[in-house]
Formats: sequence, C-alpha cells, structure tokens
Amino acid sequence: MAKRRANGEGNIRKRSDGRWEGRYTAGRDPDTGKVIYKNVLAKTQKDCKEKLKQAIEENAKVDTIRAEQYTVGQWMDVWFENCAKIKVRPSSHKTYRGYIDNHIKPSIGKIPLSKLSSLDLQKLYKKLLSCGRVERIESKSQPKGLSAKTVRNINQVISSAMDFAIDQKLISANPTDGCALPKLEHREMKTLPPEQLASFLREAKESGVYEMYYIELATGLRRGELLGLKWEDIDLEGGTIQVRRQIARINGEVVEAPLKTKNSYRSVSIAQDAVQILKEQQGKTSSQYVFPSPTGGPISPDSVLNMLHRVLKRAGLPRIRFHDMRHTFATVALQNGVDIKTVSGMLGHYSAGFTLDTYAHVTTQAQRQAANTMANILSGAVED
Repeated sequence: MAKRRANGEGNIRKRSDGRWEGRYTAGRDPDTGKVIYKNVLAKTQKDCKEKLKQAIEENAKVDTIRAEQYTVGQWMDVWFENCAKIKVRPSSHKTYRGYIDNHIKPSIGKIPLSKLSSLDLQKLYKKLLSCGRVERIESKSQPKGLSAKTVRNINQVISSAMDFAIDQKLISANPTDGCALPKLEHREMKTLPPEQLASFLREAKESGVYEMYYIELATGLRRGELLGLKWEDIDLEGGTIQVRRQIARINGEVVEAPLKTKNSYRSVSIAQDAVQILKEQQGKTSSQYVFPSPTGGPISPDSVLNMLHRVLKRAGLPRIRFHDMRHTFATVALQNGVDIKTVSGMLGHYSAGFTLDTYAHVTTQAQRQAANTMANILSGAVED
C-alpha cells in the first residue's frame, strides 16, 4: 500500500521490483479536468524522498500543461519570432534562422521541450563538429564539419531560447548549462606590415580606390561602418568622423543597419592628411555616401572585399581579410605609442580589456621594448 505523505509532498511506495516510486500531481488537464500524475524512481526510500521533493519543487516552477505543448523545434520557432527578432540585429536574423532550420530542428527538433537534456545537446554538438555542414555546391571543397566557433554560436542560440523558456515557466533549468563546448581555434591575425603599406596604397591609387582604403587604415573602422559613412557625419574643420550606422546585406539587399553595439556609436579623430583626402573624395562624388557605389547608393560589403583582394594581388601582397585592415590600424597605433584605451575607443570596443586581450602580442612586444629601454637607462646610471 502506498505510504501517504503530508499534503503537497506526494506519496511513495515500494514496488514489486524492489525499487521505490514517488508519485505526485503535476496539474490538471484543461480539457478533461483529470489530474495529471508524474513519478520518480530510486533504489532506496531515502533517495526516493529526495527525488520526489526535488521533482515537486521543480514542478512548482513549471507550467506543465503548457510545457507539453511544445517540441524543441516548435519552441525555437516561437522564440525566434517573438524574442530573437526583437533583440538581435536584423543582419543576424538570417544566420539565426539558418542555425535553427539547418542544424537544430533536423537533429533535436522533435524532442519534447521538457525532455531536452544536456546529453542530447552534447550529441548534437559532436555530430555538427564531424559532419554538420549543409551540402551545397559551393561548399563541396570545404570540411564536412562545422567550426568550433559556429558550434559555440549554435549553443548560444539554444541557450537563449531555453532561458526564455524558463522565464515562461516551461522548463525549470537550462540544459545548455554544463555542456562541454569545443575550444575555439586560434586564428592567426594578419596585418599589412609598414614596409608593405606603400605598395598597397600605390596599387589602390592606380585602381581608383585609394581614398577608401586610406581612410580605413587611418581609422580602423569596421567594413560596414566605413561604407555607411555619409558626408553629414564628417566634420572636415574639426577633423572628426561620427560613426552612426553600417551597411549590411540583409535578405539579399544592401541596406543601412544599426551598429554592432552601443560602443560602436563613437567619434573618431582624423589627421590633416586624412582630412585632405576626404576633401578630394568629396569633389569626386555627389552622393550622400562618402564611398558610394557607381549608382550613388551604398556599396555592397562583398564588392569591397573582392576589390581589396584584387588590389593585393596586383601589388604582389599576401591575401588578407578586410577586417585585417582594422587589425593593421590597431597594431601600428599600439606599436607607435598610442595608449590602449585610446585605441579601444577608436575601434569601438566594449572595453579596453577586450582590446588588450586581442592585441596582447603587440603590447607584450612593447613591454619588452620598455624593459630594455629602462635597462639601458639604469645601466647608464650605474656606470656614471
């Protein structure tokens, strides 16, 4: 016979197979009004009591009836439409949708939301790392597995959706907590060394894109920020640029978009040579954009990257990403004595600590030079 417990604690009994079972009410079916029972199992009475207590506490945090209405795939769709679309930049919507449709729903989409476990996620991440790439003609020559960064991004998307599910009382804990995530591969930073800058700028001038790449090297703006500059953002007398928007490709369209973070909205000072180059650029265009497309509208970010690669090839220089132009600005500035906080502000980073971590190799070199300088000074003082 079942052993009755105090009201709200459920009851426990010893089963014929020797295990102990704890039973509790999880709510009532809204259609039939019937009580919904759930149970826990344990080898000992003591363990069963503990499991039952924990289950009842967790059940109190969850709307069991609503939770059982969703699979993981259904909840990811609900989260994307009602939460992600509001909080995430429009330029990221397509990426998030791709994660959900191509990777999350095919593998774990049919699992009931309340049943999703850390082990389910761990198996998903292992699969994505080995064979997660979507089969496309343009990806045939690429590795079959997704990168560690992409898998970590997918985990973050799932985690955000699960946090929202907790807020809505659909689950009691986030199954992504404690998942073992792949370590990020160290991607070596590439820059244009000072001795290569002359060749690069010479070829950029011959290719008709000198002004744009000069301003990039002088400011370290992100690609979208550079393309989003309008003449109303430029104070030629004061020598400043206001970074207020970016250009991005969203759903196939090249459009203006908000900046990456609140720190991205900033004022960047420029020297007189950059001011003069902008004055020359202003005389070449009637567009509101500083660096417009041939039609006067914004340039596609892809076109600017292709243009960069053509200039590098013609100059006989190694191929780099557009973002490496930004790295070049920061590296040269730090190597020439500009303090880390100033560089961080110009780059629009959220903290000087992030900038310090990103360019640790540069600052370490500067510290060695400082140490050697002090050693020479002190040695001279001792000899005197």
